Amino acid sequence: MSRPDGPIGPEEGAALLAPWIGPGTAYRGAVLAVSGGPDSTALMGCAARGRPGIPLTVATVDHGLRPASAAEAAAVAGLAADLGLRHRTLAWTGPKPAARLQEAARAARYRLLASFAREVGADLVLTAHTLDDQAETVLMRLCAGSGPTGLAGMAPVRDLDGLTLGRPFLAVPKARLVATCAAQGWPVVHDPSNTDARFGRARLRRLLPLLAEEGLTAGRLARLAGRLRRDEAALAAAAAAALDDLRRPDSRGEGRLVLDGPGLAGLPEAVAVRVAGLAVAAAAPAAVPGGAYPRRLERLERVFLGEVLPALRDGTTRRRTVAGVLLAAGGGRLTLGPEPPRRPRQPPG
Repeated sequence: MSRPDGPIGPEEGAALLAPWIGPGTAYRGAVLAVSGGPDSTALMGCAARGRPGIPLTVATVDHGLRPASAAEAAAVAGLAADLGLRHRTLAWTGPKPAARLQEAARAARYRLLASFAREVGADLVLTAHTLDDQAETVLMRLCAGSGPTGLAGMAPVRDLDGLTLGRPFLAVPKARLVATCAAQGWPVVHDPSNTDARFGRARLRRLLPLLAEEGLTAGRLARLAGRLRRDEAALAAAAAAALDDLRRPDSRGEGRLVLDGPGLAGLPEAVAVRVAGLAVAAAAPAAVPGGAYPRRLERLERVFLGEVLPALRDGTTRRRTVAGVLLAAGGGRLTLGPEPPRRPRQPPG
């Protein structure tokens, strides 16, 4: 039995990666996202020695945010060559935003990885997110006011612009990947931003050992995410089916989304609010990135559960806006469409 902080051996590594890159996999090629840190270096090393059944290519995204980033990417290229893997450095070029830099870097990273995967004929991108990353994500989303959808954390597999993004190490503690690199002598780099207290994730990372002393371990946070993910899958399926069932024609022919009011009001609130979230995304996809149910629920819950749903139950009228979408309750219907443009204020005169 493997130790909770011990290195991953060749057979265990091959087993973790077999569904993704092993013989008989459904994928035709994979890009390994490798920054040079211990997590992604372990991913690269385990993949190289794990009898892959499809072509593998290593990609390092150089965000150009630190003087050492180019040298770190070159070091990854050298190790990839030693392991018999192809490598490409992907540069994030152009101006960088002054605010929300980490979010912009993350979006650029996935965009570059997806584009490169298509270039090399791969349909799978693998990242080395760990159990510790999952715990940090749950804490960050809790602090941001996320609902169950956000607290479900990162999924082991999700869509990436028509490709598949996989996280084979999501249930593996980071300590094991660090130990794997040390045992194999694989050189790693350490990004100073991971401990930079200017960033929220780094501050929460410092709290994890203290929370663990009280019993709130990374493993328990990750298991919470797994339970919520199962619950969310069931609720999402129920909400999607209800949305289809409740759709009604737009009598004005304006392309608005119209839902049956009494039917929506009769649903359990946990399903009804998800129907509302899906409807908001469908009514104005540009307002909700990815066209997905929003993670931050405060305004949706406050507006829909506190005002719109009671109006549907009482048969009264109510008009409110969420994420650029106008929700209008009245006449036995809930109608959703883009928020009308605001009229410019007239100068006093």
